[in-house]
Parts: sequence; C-alpha cells; structure tokens
Amino acid sequence: MVLLAAAVCTKAGKAIVSRQFVEMTRTRIEGLLAAFPKLMNTGKQHTFVETESVRYVYQPLEKLYMVLITTKNSNILEDLETLRLFSRVIPEYCRVLEEGEISEHCFDLIFAFDEIVALGYRENVNLAQIRTFTEMDSHEEKVFRAVRETQEREAKAEMRRKAKELQQARRDAERSGKKAPGFGGFGSSGMSGGGSAPIITDTLIEPEKPKATPTPARPSGPSKALKLGAKGKEVDNFVDKLKSEGENIVVPGVGKRPSEASKVLPAPVNVESVHMKIEEKISLTCGRDGGLQNMELLGMITLRVTEEKNGRIRLHVSNNDKKGVQLQTHPNVDKRLFSTESQIGLKNPEKSFPLNNDVGVLKWRLQSTDESLIPLTINCWPSESSTGCDVNIEYELQEEGLELNDVVISIPIPSGVGAPVIGDLDGEYRVDSRRNILEWCLPVVDVKNKTGSLEFSVAGQPNDFFPIHVSFVSKRSYCDIQVTRVSQVDGDSPVRFSSETAFVVDKYEIL
Repeated sequence: MVLLAAAVCTKAGKAIVSRQFVEMTRTRIEGLLAAFPKLMNTGKQHTFVETESVRYVYQPLEKLYMVLITTKNSNILEDLETLRLFSRVIPEYCRVLEEGEISEHCFDLIFAFDEIVALGYRENVNLAQIRTFTEMDSHEEKVFRAVRETQEREAKAEMRRKAKELQQARRDAERSGKKAPGFGGFGSSGMSGGGSAPIITDTLIEPEKPKATPTPARPSGPSKALKLGAKGKEVDNFVDKLKSEGENIVVPGVGKRPSEASKVLPAPVNVESVHMKIEEKISLTCGRDGGLQNMELLGMITLRVTEEKNGRIRLHVSNNDKKGVQLQTHPNVDKRLFSTESQIGLKNPEKSFPLNNDVGVLKWRLQSTDESLIPLTINCWPSESSTGCDVNIEYELQEEGLELNDVVISIPIPSGVGAPVIGDLDGEYRVDSRRNILEWCLPVVDVKNKTGSLEFSVAGQPNDFFPIHVSFVSKRSYCDIQVTRVSQVDGDSPVRFSSETAFVVDKYEIL
C-alpha cells in the first residue's frame, strides 16, 4: 500500500486539511481534490473511485469527506481499514464535524495523521497509541521542569535573604544618620492565600466627570503620616538583576490563579481620591454524596487615599451579615469606635491614613460546615449503562441575593474515549481534549435562572467524573458588608469616594 495523501474536504472538493506523504505540489493535490466530487456516481454505494493514475477511498463525515488518495495497485482492504482509523481520529480533536472546527484543530489532526502513516505506509498503531504519542509525555521534560522549579525556589530564597540584609543595612544607616521619612507598621493590604482578586464592579458615590488626580509631592522633611513597609531601591535593583539573569521572579500579591487569569477586568475608570476595594475569597469542599466538608471565606476592605486633604477620614460600615462572620480591625484602628458606631478611624485622630498605598483596614472570616451556607450547590449523578455512563449534573443557587458571572463547572472525562454526547443543556459547553475536561459554561447565574442541568453520555466509570471544580466571579459581597459613607474627622463633612467589590473562588470542588 502506498498512500499519497489524506485530506478532509468539503462536498465541493475544497481542501480543509491535507497531509501529503510523498513529494507532491500544492497545485497537484488541490487539482486531485477538486476532481474528486465530479468522479463520484450518486446512484452507487461504493466507497472508492478510480482514475487512470490514482484511487480515491472516502467516507462521508456529515457535510464533509475524509479522503485517502492512493496508488491504483494498493490493497483496497488495507485502505478501507486505514480510512476507518482516520475517521475515528477526527472526533478525538473536533467537537463538531464542521469546516470551522476542522480548521481550528488542523495542526492537531496533521500530527495525528503522521502517527498513522509514515512515508506512505501504514503504521501499526491504534487510537489509544496515537493519543499517547501526540501528547508527547516526556520523562526528561518532567525532570527538567523539576530542576528548573528547584532553581527558581532557591533564587527566591536567596532574593528574600538578600532583601532582609539590604533592609537591615538601610535601618542601620538610618539609625546612624538621618532618619528616613515616615515609618512602617500599618500592616499588609494583601489577602492571604492567593493573588490579587479580579475587580468586577465600580460603584461611584455622587458621580461626576472623571478628573485627573494630581500626585502629591513628597515632603522633603520628616512626615508624621503612616507609611506601609515599602521596599527600598536596593531591593528593586536586586529583583531586576535576578530577572536580567533569566530567573522567573514572582512578586507576592500579583500572581493569578489559572482559573482566574482570564477573568481579570480592567481597572475602573472613575476612581476618586478615596477609593475602597471590598474583596472576598471562598474555599469550599463538598462530598459527591452531599455534605459540606469545609467552607472558609476571607474578606477584606482595602482603603487607598491619594490626596493629603482626605487623609484624616472615617469610614461608615454597613454590616448586614446574618451568617456569623468574625470581624477584625487593624491594630491601628480604633476598635471602640468600630464596635459602638460601626466606623473605621485611626486610634490617633490627628494622624492620616497613608497616601498612595493600599491599606487593609477591616477583615472578616467565616468558617462553617452548614450546608445552607453553600452559595452554589452542585449535584452530579453518573449512572452506568450498556455503552458507558449517563451523567446528569445540576446546579442550584442557594444564596439568591448573589449574581454569579462567568460560572465554569469543570467535569473530568476519561481519556481515549472520544467526545461526550451532549443531551439536555442549559448554557454552553466546551471539551478540552488535551486536559480531558468538559467545561459547562454559564455567563450569569442569578435568581432568574437559579437552577440548570446538563446531561451527557460517554464511556467510563462513575468515579471518572470527580473531582468537579467550579469557578465564578461576582460583583456582590457574599457577607453583605459595605462602606456606605466617608466623612472627615473634623466636622463630619462627607467625602466623595468610589468603591469596587469582588467575590471570587480560591477553591471550589466536589470530591
């Protein structure tokens, strides 16, 4: 058997993907494929046609054709078996057999075609082997990555050690010479357990036309304003040096989880000189048979002041939580003022909040195993059938006050069994054949569509479809804690402010 080319073409003979296994010009292959539809006899049920020089062996794929072009003296039985293998490979990479989908995965198909045929002759491989070969899982690559990660960890440790030495040297220089302006000690504005949360709303109090906020000049003399522990130039220079040497330095607080990387939205346009971020992150683990194993929610209000005239202010907090969260103010915040009047202000009212720094002023924590507090419940019911498994999965929004955006429910599926057959579906879906994941995508889940379901069938066992992971973002606070007003310490006059809210997922899984 000498196989000249394998192609997927339209019924009009237009080539979508073509792989030539012998020396052949583009004009020649396009001419052969263009002539192919004219040679077929509509009244006959043959799966091959011949010309004076070549033989076409073909199989219809809905609106397309899978065509093998061979020499006339090749074994037709071997050709038909090879054609069947080609036809089984295509659904492994293409969710639907349409021209656009074939074009999108053309390189994946070409790599798979090369595993089936080499130099015009059929290789002794099956579908599972083709998938293994195209994935190119390399032990050497894993070893290289492990060594690289070790080097990165060592570089980060060296960076932290150097940074501490430089900061200590700076402090020693300040003690012996002129004291640097400001002082640290107001705490960290970052939230523990992950990167910065995506911001998805921009609430502007008393909206007006955006105006440029002038950056206040730094005073030349000592300042009494609090200053967050900023890194010195020496540390920045050391980090830049490590980057120039090829090290991948991850700055704490700016990393993004993979599930959130695509959901980071641009910074809000209308930002006042007093701006607040209300951020919440949830970590939740449920059992597949029901029962909440653990749920932890961490929240924080972060304040940023950019004008010195608004440094001495108080935040009026509205706490409508009924779930039993534990609140904690920053050590420099007046706890009595917060507990009696729900206002956030400094213990020393004569001092100002730090300028041009994100300052965490209030944080809260909720930990529970109460199933009624689950914001979005997921039920998955896989049942074995004669052809594999029929899976029915449904969601229900229990916290009706929330509006969840960009909800993605990721269900693992077995490898090497082809794409699942989708039945009833609310929303959209996509199949990631590389990671063997079915992603159920819902743009919005709110009180108007608080429930939905997905049904699909695929070969496998019930345990193959766990664990299920969920990701979403929301513009509303889960614990309903907001800042309603900002006022000056002197005179209680109102101060214009803007705020933004983000409720995101750190971990949400059904085991």
